[in-house]
Formats: sequence, C-alpha cells, structure tokens
Amino acid sequence: MAPLADDVAGYLKRRARWSAVEIAFWVFAFATIWLLPSKHLILTETAILALFALSLDLILGYAGIISLGQAAFFGVAGYFSGLVAKYGIINEPVVALLCSGLVAAALGFVTSFLVLRGSDLTRLMVTLGISLMLGELANRYSNITGGADGLQGVTIAPIFGKFQFDLYGHTGYVYCLTVLFICFVIARRIVYSPFGLSLRAVKGNALRGDAIGIPVKWRLVAMYTVSAGFAGIAGALLTQTTAFCSLDVLSLNRSADLLLVLIIGGTGYLYGGLIGAVIYKFMQDWISTMTPQYWQFWIGLILVVIVLVGRERIGAWNEGVRAALARLVAHLVARPAVLGSAAPDRN
Repeated sequence: MAPLADDVAGYLKRRARWSAVEIAFWVFAFATIWLLPSKHLILTETAILALFALSLDLILGYAGIISLGQAAFFGVAGYFSGLVAKYGIINEPVVALLCSGLVAAALGFVTSFLVLRGSDLTRLMVTLGISLMLGELANRYSNITGGADGLQGVTIAPIFGKFQFDLYGHTGYVYCLTVLFICFVIARRIVYSPFGLSLRAVKGNALRGDAIGIPVKWRLVAMYTVSAGFAGIAGALLTQTTAFCSLDVLSLNRSADLLLVLIIGGTGYLYGGLIGAVIYKFMQDWISTMTPQYWQFWIGLILVVIVLVGRERIGAWNEGVRAALARLVAHLVARPAVLGSAAPDRN
C-alpha cells in the first residue's frame, strides 16, 4: 500500500503545480493596476463578478450542484458588511469582509440540507425560493435595509487604517484583485486535494462514490458551505467598494448573470469563471456603449452561437490556445538561458 500511496501523493503534487500560463495570467492581472489605471472602476466590478462566478463554479463544475439562488449569499453578506460599517460595529474592512464570508457560509450550511435533497430541478426551485424569500424580507424590513431606496449612509473606513477608498476605484481594484487571488488560491488548493478528487467522483456517479466509502452528503455540504462563503465575500466587496447596497443584490438577475458568465467561460476548471467575467463585463460595456437599448439582444445572440457551435468544440479551441500559450511561454523562458550559455567567455 505504501508505494501506491506514494504514487497517489506524487500524482496530486504534480497535478497541483502552477503552470507557466497560470503564472502569466496572474502577472498580467496584477500588471493591469499600472497598465490600465483609467479602467479601474470596471475592473473592480469584473474582479467581484469573477469571484462570484468562482463560487458557483465550485458547486456546479466540481460537485454538480446547479443553483439559481447564489445571490442569496451574495446579498446577505452585502447587507451585513454595509450594516456593520454604517453603525460602526466593525470598522476594519478586512475584518468585516471575513465576518461577511462567515455569515454567508453559515447560511449556506443551514440551507444545504434543503438544497441537496431531490433532483436538479428541485435544487433549482429551492435555491431560487431561498433567494426570493430573502429578497422579500429585505424589502419588508426597509427600516433596516432601506428597502427599494437601498442601504444609504454607509461609510467604509480605510483599509488597515491607511488606504482610503477613492472615487476612481484605484484602492478598490487593488483590494478586490488581491482578495480574488487569495480566494482563488484557496479554491485551487481545495480542488486539487483528495477532497476535490472525491468531489469529482461524486459528481460522476454519486451512488458509486457512496459504495466505495465516500461520505457523499457531507462532501456536498462542505463544498456548498465553502461556495456560499466565497459568494458572501464577493457581495461584501461590492458593498465596500460602492458604499451602497440595494435589493438588486438578492435579485434573480444577479444569479442569472452568473450562469451566463459560466456559459461563456466554461465550468470545471476554475479559470472559466474568471475568463467569462472578463469577457461578459467588457462585452456588456462595449455593446451598451454602441447600442444602449439593445445590448441584451447581442449578448443573447452570442450565447445562442455558443450553444449552436457546442461547448465541446469551444473547449477544444480553448485547449489549443492554452497549449500554444504554454509553448510560447516555455520558449521565451528557455531562450535567455540558451543565449546565456552560448555567450563567449570574454576572459
């Protein structure tokens, strides 16, 4: 058994290594802080949407749980972070962010036992129902949430007492991008762990997973809770960077947009939500500038084309592009070493 365990450990270690393309992706992402200073506002929204999409990809792409109520965790954490900032309960944004994620994770844990019962259609209805009920509660208790007018009078303190949020989104973008990267590293570690591999087995065949000793129910509950926490962090980021929270954070449109992002980017490889968020957000900004009244038509047309072409074919194209980029990066990295070894010795 020892050699087999060593082989499995070695396989997991190799599988979890960061590729050159991944490193280049994040280097470019952080380089946009200096390269695109005029786009920080839309990049902040993109980073928040990417983290939100990542939360859904964890349960949809790796656990096979489809949801239309991810906005419930997004909105609850958004209101929580806004309320604690408004009344001075938690002044440090980072601490409020962590607490908001814990509140959303607690809600996810409580509701997971309802969501995981039944088929995919049942899960869709339950998740949607939870989101709608929370939205109605937020509208009902307008003396706390502000109702249709939104939660106003929110003042977000400087991060660590030094970095004040500005109108141009510079601080907000650095803050959101850093949180996105940390959450992505955590999600990546989960996915490439034995726990993540067992989730893939459960997604493939839950009955077979249960037969070989995998605690299917608790695996799904754990992942659903983690996903809710990530969604909550995204919602808290939105409130902190805008100093405002409205009923829109709990709407069906918020969850529907999330599904569109994953349709564009793909599910089951973490970067799908990130790439889909970038494409969707900038496409929305570009098309709405050209045709403010009909931008939804063009986005819908693009989604229809994706369906007609086929996700498998697009995935094959993506794999080809990723392989080409990997070869290019490897060539650029190897070229200086070859030139250095070929240089004549002047001594």
